[in-house]
Amino acid sequence: MLSIVSFLLSEVMEQSRRRRQLAYSLLFGLWLPSCLTQTTPSNTGMTTPKPSASPQPQIERLRVRLAGFPRKHNEGRIELFHKGEWGTICDDDFSISNANVLCRQLGFVSATGWTHSAKYGKGQGKIWLDNVLCNGGEKSIEFCKSRGWGNSDCTHDEDAGVVCKDERIPGFVDSNVIDAHVDENKIEEVRLRPVIAMAKKRLPITEGVVEVRYKDGWAQICDLGWTTKNTHVVCGMLGFPHERKVNRNFYKRLKKRAAEKVSKPKVKVSAGGRLYLERQKSNFHIHSVACTGTEVHLAACPLEFSKPNATSSCGGGMAAVVSCMPGPLFIHNSGLKKKFQISSNVRLKGGARVGEGRVEVLKNNEWGTVCDDRWNLQSASVVCRELGFGSAKEALTGARMGQGMGPIYMNEVKCLGQEKSIWNCPFRNITSEDCKHMEDAAVRCNVPYMGLENSETWYWDNSNVTEMVMSGVKCVGNEMALTQCQHHKTVSCQRAAPKFAAGVICSETASDLVLNAPLVQQSVYIEDRPLHMLYCAAEENCLSKSAAKANWPYGHRRLLRFSSEIHNIGRADFKPKAGRHSWVWHACHGHYHSMDIFTNYDLLNANGSKVAEGHKASFCLEDTDCQEGVSKRYECANFGDQGITVGCWDTYRHDIDCQWIDITDVKPGNYILQVVLNPNHEVAESDFTNNAMKCNCKYDGHRIWLHNCHTGDAFSEEAERRFEKYPGQMDNQIS
Repeated sequence: MLSIVSFLLSEVMEQSRRRRQLAYSLLFGLWLPSCLTQTTPSNTGMTTPKPSASPQPQIERLRVRLAGFPRKHNEGRIELFHKGEWGTICDDDFSISNANVLCRQLGFVSATGWTHSAKYGKGQGKIWLDNVLCNGGEKSIEFCKSRGWGNSDCTHDEDAGVVCKDERIPGFVDSNVIDAHVDENKIEEVRLRPVIAMAKKRLPITEGVVEVRYKDGWAQICDLGWTTKNTHVVCGMLGFPHERKVNRNFYKRLKKRAAEKVSKPKVKVSAGGRLYLERQKSNFHIHSVACTGTEVHLAACPLEFSKPNATSSCGGGMAAVVSCMPGPLFIHNSGLKKKFQISSNVRLKGGARVGEGRVEVLKNNEWGTVCDDRWNLQSASVVCRELGFGSAKEALTGARMGQGMGPIYMNEVKCLGQEKSIWNCPFRNITSEDCKHMEDAAVRCNVPYMGLENSETWYWDNSNVTEMVMSGVKCVGNEMALTQCQHHKTVSCQRAAPKFAAGVICSETASDLVLNAPLVQQSVYIEDRPLHMLYCAAEENCLSKSAAKANWPYGHRRLLRFSSEIHNIGRADFKPKAGRHSWVWHACHGHYHSMDIFTNYDLLNANGSKVAEGHKASFCLEDTDCQEGVSKRYECANFGDQGITVGCWDTYRHDIDCQWIDITDVKPGNYILQVVLNPNHEVAESDFTNNAMKCNCKYDGHRIWLHNCHTGDAFSEEAERRFEKYPGQMDNQIS
């Protein structure tokens, strides 16, 4: 009887417990939306995953990339690749925890911020995730809570972005760039340890024992079966385009002599000899390498790793030694420089440092770009080696080094990796529908270590400065050191005068202004403008000097007029150097000038001398129009912010004041019209060589013709010389 009562009592208690559990479930189910209790991967089973359960990694890693512009390499709109399609993330409930997860997926150590409301432009296609809630420790955004894939009530006006800390996770393979694929035994770095005394004193180091960084230490490679193809790959990783033959017998003798001296305690062993003897048995991590020569990283080659308990991991062999041939930028011997011919029909533009930039190729004496369809590391490496650098570190797509101007010559480039030039690779010619400049391909090449380290911002106490070492420095911009620039033989600055000390502010990205040359050619005309309409122009010095002697307000001035359309194709907005508090008010025109001279207009004779000139102050720098998907940021109305957004342009119409050159005193003849943007270099740009635009000009005293209008670096050097020599030629193509 007692057992029956106990059984009934336990049943009542169990039913009561179940009712309470159901009530709590209903209560919390109503309070918490279902979209916040589901993890992104769909659960087909009935069981709900425990919140504390650690997520299981998927077989295939979710692809994540940064997109949009303007942006730096460590920021942008987040896009995810799911079900064969790229899509975005909505900014609803977005947080720094989400950003931390995404930045780690992109190979950065952490996030410093995040953005909302499509700061980097509106994406296209699907909005894959919404209401994403991460705790910050997830390995992937797909393991965070969300509404589920494709379930969103957002528009692309709400696309989320991230700003990552500019510090990479060591050995991480970035999904935002095309990088080398490596196996589980990751080799993070390769270095040369010089043996010969002469090699130790010279930078870059071009010959030595190959050492690889594996986990927390450095190890050597056994040279059994070592080939020139392996050397080619190693040299490419170290920033060298070619390899040289190594005298292996010399290193064998060095090893033998060192071993003999060790057996004699009183005999001193050279540092080079000790290199072969220290930890000889345990210092070989890789037993053999079998590269084909087209790999961009040693880790992409078939490798045989030494067994931990092996008594001899390199029986009969020694540490692998390589010798590399540096490119001309890094050669000290002038004789060797002459032997090395850098390609004259390929160049890099828009990069922040040596060995990176947008790929441009020369065809029919005119420069053009390469479309990024099927752009990969093999093709990028061919370009890098052709220009005297090593193999490619990254093959960049989506105009990551800014957009080019002019033609796009190549699409779907398919290099194998051993070609001498990108022109030797199979490629498809471009049609008008194929590509836009938003798809310009770029590269980051491996460059030799020259003893310079990237470091955090540093300062010095100028109270200890007692001597100025340089003055009158004038650089072209492609020098490797300040000492290679023109400078005074004797320092002209005052001794111990810190106020005259020069300083710099460095940036990873910069703007890049380019003038629309065809528009100038299409819009040019002559106007005889009455003097009584030119008082404000005279006040702003927009007329030639002879205007001061004119019989005001009678008579007129002859003006060469045209429209200017200034594009920003760089990677950062172009903004005036001076803040709005220091802009100058001009009462006559009733506006502020943010830059006194934004553009120079010159008419040159065949000798390059000015026969007439004009200039344009930046009374208004704004986004007149933008490319599709790019939002305007700057407008001058109501004393607004001035600037030109990346992907936008500012238009100065032909009918506004000072948009001209006063040619009243110019005689009929053949001339060159030259327009120079940002002539005083007051605002930083990634490329100043394209700031000048030139046209052939023919003036008969009544009419004017412009032809061959082009930016300063659009043509080959030979074509440019011909342009300068024959300013009056009337054919429309320079050949």
